[in-house]
Amino acid sequence: MNTALWITTGLLTAVYLFSGLGKLFVPREKMAGMAEAARWVLDFKPGTLRAIGALEVLGAVGLILPALLGIAPILVPLAATGLALIMTGATILRIRRGETKAALGDGAYLALTAFVAIGRFALEPFTG
Repeated sequence: MNTALWITTGLLTAVYLFSGLGKLFVPREKMAGMAEAARWVLDFKPGTLRAIGALEVLGAVGLILPALLGIAPILVPLAATGLALIMTGATILRIRRGETKAALGDGAYLALTAFVAIGRFALEPFTG
């Protein structure tokens, strides 16, 4: 179980770091033009989009850094919970926009972050 949690955490860290940095540094008009599934960014103001990106980057760092450094490892499941909340909002947004396939993808990320949160809170915690 511990190995599965580490692998999932590593993959999620990469995904959220890449996604968050994109929201921080790529203009939303350019992001919207990259793919049809990215048109949702036009629903938000640039400042809101940067805030979402910053939260994703912080969540990605919080998924792995506390465990690697051994400092406050309780932050790992808390970061996973925060990212699960972000993905809940993303899934709801996709459903409201009628983007079923994208909603399924966001739901998968929601399930993975929930797996890490539950796994690190209850199944394989770092402490005790």
